[in-house]
Amino acid sequence: MTQKLRIVLAALVSTLALAGAAMAETVRLGAILPLTGPGAVIGTQQQRGIQLAVEQINAKGGVLGNPIEVIFEDNQAKPDQSVLSFNKLVDLQHVPMIFSAYSGPTLAMAPLATRKKILLVNGGAQADKLADASPYLINTIPTIGGEVEVMVRYLMSQGKKTGAILFENDAAGISGRDNYLKYYPAGGGTLVGQEPTQFGQTDFRPALLKVGAANPQVMLVAITAGLQQMAQQYKQLDQKYQVAGTSFFADPQTIADPAAEGFIHTQVRIDAPAELADAFKKKFDANFDFFAKQYYNATLVVAKALEKVLADKQPVTGENLRQAIFDIRSFQGLIPMEFKSNTATMVMDINVMRGGKDVRLTEMKSE
Repeated sequence: MTQKLRIVLAALVSTLALAGAAMAETVRLGAILPLTGPGAVIGTQQQRGIQLAVEQINAKGGVLGNPIEVIFEDNQAKPDQSVLSFNKLVDLQHVPMIFSAYSGPTLAMAPLATRKKILLVNGGAQADKLADASPYLINTIPTIGGEVEVMVRYLMSQGKKTGAILFENDAAGISGRDNYLKYYPAGGGTLVGQEPTQFGQTDFRPALLKVGAANPQVMLVAITAGLQQMAQQYKQLDQKYQVAGTSFFADPQTIADPAAEGFIHTQVRIDAPAELADAFKKKFDANFDFFAKQYYNATLVVAKALEKVLADKQPVTGENLRQAIFDIRSFQGLIPMEFKSNTATMVMDINVMRGGKDVRLTEMKSE
């Protein structure tokens, strides 16, 4: 090969590389999470899960050469703030897709997602209404009804046939209460009372004492904030009934608190390789907990859908991303999941808080 030819070929490679770089565009996505306020502990976990996934995807060259950027908005878990943030991200930043969290905020944004054809991906909220709130809302976690049905079957197998309900007076809590009212009696149990709380409250003593006065074998819990305070007050009041809940019990501070010893809950199984947990710990100096895993996994789902859209040479729109999820249908990620509908199906476990750890008791499958 002559020196002149080498120079020509080098120039050609350089030109092609520059052309490829010019063609690659940053894909901007959105996330509306509670980063301050009562939901901030969970919201921060969710944000970190997304951040780690995006960092790792971009480190490998992005999605088909296109880097991803996620623009975060803090909604303080408030529906009205969520609507403002949604419009800001869509109208000013022109994002085709938004990660959401908490039932009330997600339900508030669902009609906007339908109207503007923006894909909403929820990895944490579980109100039953989320299942059909919008064709553009994808849930990578089961609704609370599926978890309650599994928990009730387990409680009946353990002879816990009298129960009372502690619920949060918001979309998620009311949905949980309604499911307990449906599944617990249907499973053979008797409900002896129900006590409401408010989102963000820290004094659960009056409600706990009223539950105790009804003498249940189990307290069925549907709250999304203040779980550790509730556990501590339960212990201080020397309550004896079993405490049972859903995946929202996967709060690291509560799990580590001796006051929560023996609490049981359904848990969407979501495992992570040790090296991934180590990478998370190194980056954030925190454990790779449930909601961080959930939103890491949700980001992988979005990235896989984005890859299909780009490979098919389609514009990156909410409509095309949504269709790609249903075309792919089965995703592996941190846990196998399948989209037969807008809500993924997956395996669930019954866990117990024991010795500062969340320990798997048994595997249960939804019916």
